[in-house]
Amino acid sequence: MFEKLMTQPADNIMALMGIFASDKRENKIDLGVGVYKDRTGNTPIMGAVKAAEQQLLDSQASKSYVGLLGSLGFVDEIIGLTLGQTIEKTRIVGAQAPGGTGALHQLFLLIRAANPNATVWISTPTWPNHPAILKHLGLATQSYRYFNEITCQVDFDSMKNDLSQAKSGDILLLHGCCHNPTGANLVASQWDEITNICLQKHITPLIDIAYQGFGDGLEQDVAGLRSMALRVPDMMLAASCSKNFGVYRDRVGAAIVVTKERSTAKLAEDNLKSLNRLTFSFPPDHGAAIVELILTDTNLKKQWSNELENMRKGMLSLRLSLAESLKDRTKSDRFDFVANHRGMFSRLGLSKKNVEVLREEYGIYMISDSRINIAGLQAEKIDILAAAVSKIL
Repeated sequence: MFEKLMTQPADNIMALMGIFASDKRENKIDLGVGVYKDRTGNTPIMGAVKAAEQQLLDSQASKSYVGLLGSLGFVDEIIGLTLGQTIEKTRIVGAQAPGGTGALHQLFLLIRAANPNATVWISTPTWPNHPAILKHLGLATQSYRYFNEITCQVDFDSMKNDLSQAKSGDILLLHGCCHNPTGANLVASQWDEITNICLQKHITPLIDIAYQGFGDGLEQDVAGLRSMALRVPDMMLAASCSKNFGVYRDRVGAAIVVTKERSTAKLAEDNLKSLNRLTFSFPPDHGAAIVELILTDTNLKKQWSNELENMRKGMLSLRLSLAESLKDRTKSDRFDFVANHRGMFSRLGLSKKNVEVLREEYGIYMISDSRINIAGLQAEKIDILAAAVSKIL
């Protein structure tokens, strides 16, 4: 029977990892893979995570199943981290999921169960897994323009124009902060305008919040979604702890639903519970237990937030240095946007041919659309990257 299976397309990022690994050049630079790296090029385990793991090792008495919704304590802490005290807790429910991807998957399933005719609007460009999972689940999609390839900034007028075509009951998928792959974010006034569109068109926002704390700070990075949550009747959040807690392989995420009243919140919770049971029964516990312990222990939370802030400041410093070096090498302000973008990623606005030449002639690896992982760039290699970019323009 298996001979009838279709060959699946290779994941571009995974393929790039393989090519990079086989490259024997000593000065090669990996700007493709979307994981945080420190100044030595390693993806470290945070000190707060190590400390919490030791506490868990010493105190955990059982490896029995958690509930179908996972740890409700963990879910409550993630609700608090993302939404704060903006709305009544009785309107909010959530379920633990295997990473941010798992949270998105469960929310997409919830959308399909609630309104199978809904169209999910996704930004152009967006994280490739967004359209891939939606297609896999059979949900209709439409794209809205988000990024101006020339200015490398948010194309907000085009975004609004495209969303004017959305119909009642549709879903608007937004990046909460640190847009992947562009690094270009909505400002407060734009969040307000998009909220107005959601209210006028009766569409429901779904916020993918995967990089909280990597942009302008833990509170600042969720200011937009919190202002939206205050005004819309319904909302969904897919939260990931992979980046801001560095627990990538432990798969820690939460699917959160905000409804206009308590009765529908309970209904959403029951459905999330059923969807978890049908998909993976019980979510993995270890990583979520670590995150919950950090967020409920005053000392660990302070240690974690300090570490996270140092990571954020390090990426911002790299951005500023890269923008300055590119300006010096290219004798233009073409790349000034790099300093204004936030998070791990930026799109440099280079052609596929440019990217190919950088890889083949200079050993500089980035995604074909010229998305670079700022956190993958070591300070001593900034001038090397800038010099290579200036030569291929």
